[in-house]
Amino acid sequence: MTREILLNAFHMNTVGHQSPGLWAHPRDRSRHYTDLDYWLDLARTLERGLFDGVFLADVLGVYDVYAGTPDAALRHAVQVPINDPLMLVPAMASVTRHLGFGVTCALSYEPPYSFARRMSTLDHLTKGRIGWNIVTGYLASAAKGMGKPDQAGHDVRYDIADDYMEAVYKLWEGSWEDVAVVADKATGVFTDPARVHRVTHDGPFHKVDAIHLCEPSPQRTPVLYQAGASGRGRTFAARHAECVFVNGPSRAVVKPLVGDLRRLAAAAGRAPEDLRIFALATVILGRDEAEAKAKHADYRRHISHEGALALFSGWSGIDFSGYALDDVLRQVRTEAMHSAIDSFTASDPGRRWTVRELAEKVGIGGRSPLMVGSPAQVAEEMLAWVDETGLDGFNLAYVVMPESFEDIVDLLVPELQRRGRYKRAYRPGSLREKLFGQGARLSASHAAARYRRAASTRDPACAIC
Repeated sequence: MTREILLNAFHMNTVGHQSPGLWAHPRDRSRHYTDLDYWLDLARTLERGLFDGVFLADVLGVYDVYAGTPDAALRHAVQVPINDPLMLVPAMASVTRHLGFGVTCALSYEPPYSFARRMSTLDHLTKGRIGWNIVTGYLASAAKGMGKPDQAGHDVRYDIADDYMEAVYKLWEGSWEDVAVVADKATGVFTDPARVHRVTHDGPFHKVDAIHLCEPSPQRTPVLYQAGASGRGRTFAARHAECVFVNGPSRAVVKPLVGDLRRLAAAAGRAPEDLRIFALATVILGRDEAEAKAKHADYRRHISHEGALALFSGWSGIDFSGYALDDVLRQVRTEAMHSAIDSFTASDPGRRWTVRELAEKVGIGGRSPLMVGSPAQVAEEMLAWVDETGLDGFNLAYVVMPESFEDIVDLLVPELQRRGRYKRAYRPGSLREKLFGQGARLSASHAAARYRRAASTRDPACAIC
């Protein structure tokens, strides 16, 4: 049976996301990211195209690795200025009924207790359409902004994250029983105290001694996304994530990542169907190949090469201001994203990238593969990626807003539907039900399931006994 492709729109509450310099294109509207109508229009467009979700990336801190200052990032709007992504979700949810929302929140800088409430609140307000992209952060500037001398080491950040996840699982899954809220007007009892339980967590990095502040939301635990592609990141994803984002310039790079994730998930006692894997991709579409190529050539004239190197310097932790454009990339290990430099070096040893080629590549779509062509050509390429690598779908970045997403909805989606590889209607239910075809709660094989509290044996109709 052929699988339907899943699609997320990849965006950020900022001007320049994955294509540095393209905000200056005459048709681009991303300068209006502070206008709520900009986001409402996007939500309506994506739901019209039956997108599974909009994935809102985020980063704390600024990209100041390049030349040791934030000047290049500020000059070219490289993910700065940037606003809080969570503020957008209730408004976008109010004009849609099915679109999911994946939001990026760094667990390094917020206690589990308050964060658990924020996610439960969004799950209630969206009627179960919220997901959380679990990140640990990768910019030293973020740590300093939060009053820390520096960020923790790469692998230590994942140790902290494992501890954090245990704390929030206890709050979401184990504090309130399903029947704790009785809302009995006759007796005046809203919540049965015997069915609300104190959570205690005494981990190596986090401590909690409290009841969760929110009554059970539709999904309890939000759909869990994760994008770490390093060895330690993949181990973390295999235990915790339901949706994993991978990144690489070619199928040869992505295929082993997908296989390793599924192998690690099986080793953690999870079923293959418990994991959805998405690759980042950027598509440039025309009604025919010539129009698409002309559009691509037009876009390339607006690339900021300095902005692209500032962005990649932040991702990789390597200051590319000191490199000559014709220098060949080498694998260098830093405390930033290991996968950023690996995908252009160790993961793809048959290809030698120069700094100049890197800047041109990152200038449109960041680290993602670029697919340019007619709807039929791009659909063929996407299906080849899915069928050859074992991916479930794509995280689609934009080049020009809203043009990129409108082209996908109007040109690519009908082509994928014609081939029987894309849905024609949404499944009912929560985001988790839409993605996995199961109930709204996490699967029983997930690590969080062990913290679920069995319902008490008291009569649920009795609010005070």
